[in-house]
Amino acid sequence: MFRKNYFTFLLTITLFLISSVVIFAQNSPVNGRVELKKADGTTEPVAGALIEVFRIDIKSKLPAGKTDKKGNFAFAGLPLGATFAFSISAPNISPEIFPNVRAGTQNMVITVSAGNGKQWTEDEVRQALAKPKTTGTTTEKSNAELTAEQKKQKEEYDKQVAEIAAKNEKVKNSTAIIQKSLEEGQKAFDAKNYDLAIIKFDEGYNADPDFAGSAPVLLNNKALALKSRGFDFYRKSVTDSANKASLMEMVKKDFTDSINASQKALDILKTATTTDANLQKSYDSNKVTALSNMVEIYRLMLETKADESKTQEAVTTLEAYLLTQTDVAIKTKVALNVADAIRKTGNSDAAIPLYRKILEISPDQPEALAGLGLSLFNSGAVADANGQKQEGKAQMQEGLDLMQRFVDVSPAKPDDTQQMKELKASVKEAVDYLKTQNLAPQKTKTTSTKKKT
Repeated sequence: MFRKNYFTFLLTITLFLISSVVIFAQNSPVNGRVELKKADGTTEPVAGALIEVFRIDIKSKLPAGKTDKKGNFAFAGLPLGATFAFSISAPNISPEIFPNVRAGTQNMVITVSAGNGKQWTEDEVRQALAKPKTTGTTTEKSNAELTAEQKKQKEEYDKQVAEIAAKNEKVKNSTAIIQKSLEEGQKAFDAKNYDLAIIKFDEGYNADPDFAGSAPVLLNNKALALKSRGFDFYRKSVTDSANKASLMEMVKKDFTDSINASQKALDILKTATTTDANLQKSYDSNKVTALSNMVEIYRLMLETKADESKTQEAVTTLEAYLLTQTDVAIKTKVALNVADAIRKTGNSDAAIPLYRKILEISPDQPEALAGLGLSLFNSGAVADANGQKQEGKAQMQEGLDLMQRFVDVSPAKPDDTQQMKELKASVKEAVDYLKTQNLAPQKTKTTSTKKKT
């Protein structure tokens, strides 16, 4: 009688991290609009306004941009973590400085007033940033000269200035922390100091946990560091039998925390909406990174046996990830790895539909043919043992036919990988057993599409 996990022990676990090289997003788009406030209190877009970009944290000037006919502007990518000031000038308006801009900011509204169209030099901009902004209302008249209404307006204005100054200071401080955390976190990750990398990415995330321009990047980087540290713990557990149990608990915790970090990134991106194509591209890229990491972690959880209860989560996340991909090779590879991991846990019933999907995407994919054949054989053997003779025999026959197809399309080769050699050995053993059960391979039609001549 066959147990549900029969033949899974024949496959030596081969673990590998799919695309586990960290890609640190260092740039993020900025967009907004410039509008003119007229004397009657209404506003209108300012077309052709020049927007010059100056870094505040260091003395540097970036390429300028101009508004379109609707007053909109967009910068495809400004360095993440840096602080900028925008200098806005255009004919018939007063020059305006918009300070403390950071990468990822969207839908900014810069309000200007009518004026002489002056364009400030970089020195003038930096001098203006170094001192408080003043107006005729607040500097040309003393408090004694102001009417009661003007005093009230001044108090409101001063309050708004104080609030803006406090907010700008907070933004400036958080962007400095984010930039430093990204740099130090990446350096630690490259040195395989995952403990420090995780701490640094956390510091950057906590500086502004709701900002979609940086939080998902930091969370994804933290997730990758946790995955790498967890896999290191697993490797140690293989050779350290005395501490295997405690090490595997650490593996499970790091993998779980990695998934949670990626999920948090997805939750932030879920509510991050924009009409800017470049910013949307950044959001989409971070979403794919988060899903890719989660798929790989679920696979590793199953493969390492850190948590074999995550089959359904693995399948659900895989389906979401595949929707983001158009490359057939990538879709096939990722789906195959998850299906193999599920099959090795003995859950053939969950693996079967995944293998069938892979063959829909990539007809006659050798590993999918073998995996589906072994899974059907295993499920059929279990059904047969449970008294479902007809169903069991049908599954075993289909499994045998697929495994024979695998042998036909993938004969033994001297350059076969160890994993392929083990897969072929498993298929051979299964086929040999089925032949003792009075089953014979039936000729099957190739699933490949051929042109008629």
